[in-house]
Amino acid sequence: MSPTKFVAEVSSNHNQDLDRSLEFVNIAADCGFDAIKFQLFEVEKLFSPEARVAKPELDGRKGWELPPSFISPLASRAHNLGIEFSCTPFHLEAVALLEPFVDFYKIASYELLWPDLAQACAKTGKPLVISTGMADLSEVELAVSNICGNFPEINFTILHAVSSYPAPFAECNLAAIETLRQKFGFLVGWSDHTVSDGVINAAVFGQQASMIEMHIDLDGKGFEFESQHCWLPDKAKILISNIREGEKSIGDGIKQPVPAEFPDRIWRADPSDGLRPFMSKRVELS
Repeated sequence: MSPTKFVAEVSSNHNQDLDRSLEFVNIAADCGFDAIKFQLFEVEKLFSPEARVAKPELDGRKGWELPPSFISPLASRAHNLGIEFSCTPFHLEAVALLEPFVDFYKIASYELLWPDLAQACAKTGKPLVISTGMADLSEVELAVSNICGNFPEINFTILHAVSSYPAPFAECNLAAIETLRQKFGFLVGWSDHTVSDGVINAAVFGQQASMIEMHIDLDGKGFEFESQHCWLPDKAKILISNIREGEKSIGDGIKQPVPAEFPDRIWRADPSDGLRPFMSKRVELS
């Protein structure tokens, strides 16, 4: 089993504060994440005029936007700490803005059915991750065909997701990870909204998820923390450490003695009389 790639999703918990945003990168590296990801959107380019008129509260999300000036220092901090940097673009112009800085792009579940955005990302030649929350298999197939039909050599990962914040444990349907893997043959992972150790362990060890995306917050003061789908650093660090230990324990599957057992092999019961140790050892002891 290859080690699962852990991605820390900051979302809008940066609170438009650069120092806070940089601390997220520090924390992600300390917790053992392999990558950190932000989101780049503009409310006017995210929601239609009709939606904003019907729901004026959507304009309040302007306070959730990541300032583009943050991208370069965040990417530099991540790379200096040895982890990857990524950012989800939510409009076409964001793709080019991010290209010099990101190690991979991510398409969010809400944008899964918009072919132009995924193709713009794929044209850069950088790896692409897509989330599939709310989608049925035919919709995922349409999205995959749009990307891979035009860019067959792309480095591609599909994330199973449940777009509920938080996601109910009983509705996670982690078995869909294997369904997607069998159907498309790509790496498949899990975008988590549960904040559950059990769910993450089931995704990694039960479904061999190649990537785990986890929303994180520093201190419970992030704009999205109240939705109850964000991990705090201490819990995330313990989980990732435990999973790394578990991954090391899987081995190659060959049933044979391991070096730690060698000294005791001769102390097993001898087949002739059922007493320990082997006769050859008893001779040594005599």
